[in-house]
Amino acid sequence: MAAAARGLSWALRRAVDYALPPRCGACGTVTDGPHRFCVACWQSLHFLGEPCCVRCGFPFDFARDAEEECGACLADRPPFDRLRAAVAYGPVARTVALKLKYARRPGVAETLARFMARHARDLAPDAVIVPVPLHRWRIWRRGYNQSALIAAALARLTGRAAVLDGLRRVKPTPPLRGMGRNARARAMRGAFAVTPEGKACFAGRPVLLVDDVYTSGATARVCAAVLNRAGAARVDIICWARVIRDD
Repeated sequence: MAAAARGLSWALRRAVDYALPPRCGACGTVTDGPHRFCVACWQSLHFLGEPCCVRCGFPFDFARDAEEECGACLADRPPFDRLRAAVAYGPVARTVALKLKYARRPGVAETLARFMARHARDLAPDAVIVPVPLHRWRIWRRGYNQSALIAAALARLTGRAAVLDGLRRVKPTPPLRGMGRNARARAMRGAFAVTPEGKACFAGRPVLLVDDVYTSGATARVCAAVLNRAGAARVDIICWARVIRDD
């Protein structure tokens, strides 16, 4: 009976793959499996890892002390404990992020989460995964929060709990692109709050904050500071892509 069920499942998968073959998450080329990139797009991605700043993950050109921080973190200590991104922001990374955010392709969240999961291998058993929230007006227009979809996928992959509504964006904020540092700080002031349920859940536990793209860091920094005030034991950030240089 079990063998027959496995055979039926295999046949159904083959039929689905024939009718709807898995495609590259960026360009749409047919691939040999789901949640993969074609060779050209794969080679265009710049995967991030060691050596890097122990705190913000900014890549170093050569290996340094394992606990060394970059100059930016030493000059202005971030409110988070650790930031890691799967890839550097570039044409392919941008295309995939935009597909998830604006093209109503929620399945892309699973693809991104699979590449991000390598930076979440050391999560404490009691860690909770929290998405950077969107304001309700934006969710009504878009239909979903892309960071929440990634957070839910990461929770499934890591076996950790996801708390999708413990951190909320309580006021709408303008686009931050083009703003200076002080203007960004003013725009983000008071934008986020932890719910009573979230505070009870976060207190004394490690929190993994999830976002799709890390640009200036203004949003993630404010979220991390709010989580710290709510009593989180530590706040780490993980994202799909980060801007290495603001060209």
